[in-house]
This record gives sequence, C-alpha cells and structure tokens, in this order.
Amino acid sequence: MLWRGRRQSDNIEDERSDSGGGLGGGLGGSPGQFRIPIGGRAGGGSSIILVILVVLAGWYFGFDPSQILGDGSGGLVPGGGGQITDNSGAQDSTGAPASDEMKQFVATVLAETEDTWTGIFKANGLTYEDPKLVLFSGQIRSACGFASSAAGPFYCPGDHKVYLDMTFFQQLDQQFGASGEFARAYVIAHEVGHHVQNLTGIMQKFNQMRQSMGEAEANQMSVRVELQADCFAGVWAHYTAQKGILEQGDMESALNAAKQIGDDTLQKKMQGYVVPESFNHGTSAQRQTWLARGYKSGKLSDCDTFNNPV
Repeated sequence: MLWRGRRQSDNIEDERSDSGGGLGGGLGGSPGQFRIPIGGRAGGGSSIILVILVVLAGWYFGFDPSQILGDGSGGLVPGGGGQITDNSGAQDSTGAPASDEMKQFVATVLAETEDTWTGIFKANGLTYEDPKLVLFSGQIRSACGFASSAAGPFYCPGDHKVYLDMTFFQQLDQQFGASGEFARAYVIAHEVGHHVQNLTGIMQKFNQMRQSMGEAEANQMSVRVELQADCFAGVWAHYTAQKGILEQGDMESALNAAKQIGDDTLQKKMQGYVVPESFNHGTSAQRQTWLARGYKSGKLSDCDTFNNPV
C-alpha cells in the first residue's frame, strides 16, 4: 500500500500513555460496541491463552468475561504490561511504538476514509462527520463502557469514535496469519463502516429491533450489520484503488484477513468445532464475499445485507 507521503488525519486521539497496560475486564458483550471478534494479544504463555479463550467464549456464548477475568484493576488478569516491537526492533513497555510509523499509517488510512466518505455523502446530498480514532494500550473507558484490547478494535456509536490498540496488528499477523498493510487498513475501514451505519441511522434501527429479539435472531441480525460494514470497507477500497494507492496483493491480504476473522474459522481455531447459531459477525466466506462485493462495484446499493441473502 503506497501510503507514505499522503495526508494524515488530525482526528487521532493518542491515549496510550493514559489507558494502562492491563487486559482488565468490563468488555463483555456491550450492545453499544461493534468490534472485530478477536481474543487477547499474542504471546504470554498459557495464562494469556486462557484469557483469549475466556474472552472468545464470552462473545460466542453470551456471558460477561469480566466476571471471570476480574474487575479491570489488573489484579486478577495475567499478561498486562507486555512489550511490543516496531519494524525497527525498538520496544516500549507502555504499548506505544518507539517509532511513530504505525501511528502515521493509521492516521493516513483514516484520512483516506475521510476523503472517500465525504465524497460519497456529498454525492448523495449528505454531510459526512469525521469520526475520531482513539489509540489506546490495554484497556480504556469509552462512552460504551470499559473496553479491553483483548476483544479487538471497536466502534462506539455513543461517542462516534473508533478504538484501536495497535498491538492488535501484530496479533493479526503473527497469531492469525493475516499479514500486510492493507489487511490492517481493512480493519480500520470496517470500523469506519460502522460509523457510516451510525450516521445513516442503520445502527439505531438495529438496536431498536434487537430489543424485541431473542438471542438467536439478534445474532442473525448482527451478522447482517457486520457484513454490511465489511461491504462498506470494500467500497472504500474500491475508491482507494482508483487513486493508485494499492499495490499488487493488497486486496488479497484484506480478503485473507476477512477469512481469518470469520466466526467459523475462529471457533474452529479456538474450540475445535463451530456453533452456527452463535455467529454474530459472519462466516469467513460471507465476510470475504461482502468485502469483495463492495470492492468490485463501489456502490452502496450493493451493500444491502438486510434485504438480500447473505
């Protein structure tokens, strides 16, 4: 991805020095948070693997992992304060890269989403409101409650912010086999897709409908919401490709990331079997299909996951 030298967004809030390094609780299934379904950061031995399993189990089976992991103080949660390594090999125990290159990458991708969605909204007689993107380390409080890096990046409609612990990118590469800069860009674009849903009223309608649904039906509707965000990420990728920013293999890396974070793939990896009625983000095939669909056409009308088979 040819991102260097391009405009960087000013809508970055860097809270890494304030958010702490623990993997503390309060992250279980808040209805206001829309996130990539991934477990805790890579490394740390058997204790951190247990944290990952508990978090994933909470997501899939509907209980609050904080009841097992602790109250967010860090006293009952293993694995806090881990180090990460940037591309130069330098380390920072606060979770912030010694080099700002990754932050610059995130700011550039966010700027590209701003430009694309501003244009799309304007063409439809609407005004796009840029979201804020909050960088944090370990855990943070949002308008949707406490959140932990263990559950992956997420969007909070209550404050119109995307939350990202950049160690997730390392995990995406090393633990889940989804490498490449455009795989990381897809993750950001997916969360911005939820922001688009929020601005257009789709998310509010979903939350209203969910109140009268049973768990299985709500999961099915959640899948449609998530697949639409994937399609919106594909629409963004379509226009990004037209700018000549993408390199050979970039879209393939994004599609591979979509595959690796499908509900069925994650469940097979973590527990050895799948529970389809618990899916709430979509299968690997579904996520790849809708990402590719948005990328191919660049049309929002092709992202109607609510009135078409998924």
